[in-house]
Amino acid sequence: MSLRPLEQRELLLFRLYRRCQFGMSPHDFYAKWEVTHLQMAQICHCSVPTVDRWFAGGSGQRAPTPFHQRRLAEVDLLWETYEEIPLAIRRRFCSPRYRADQDLSP
Repeated sequence: MSLRPLEQRELLLFRLYRRCQFGMSPHDFYAKWEVTHLQMAQICHCSVPTVDRWFAGGSGQRAPTPFHQRRLAEVDLLWETYEEIPLAIRRRFCSPRYRADQDLSP
């Protein structure tokens, strides 16, 4: 497989991506979705104690990183718009272990 060079289009999209302020606070996510701290930790690829500190009061409270806020925003967007995403795109982003067109009913 040969590498594809970055052309003007890709460089423009890269600059757009770098300036994007895509993020969602843990409090906003928690207020919108009925998730546990464990589930939020799994979404954000962090520990449950880290999530606990986001919701702690006083000196124990810690702010989420931009990475964590971006992960929450990405999952929120996915949950809100999954059915609108064309199947070909879902197949590119989903793990091969799961079919992107499978039935998602509980």
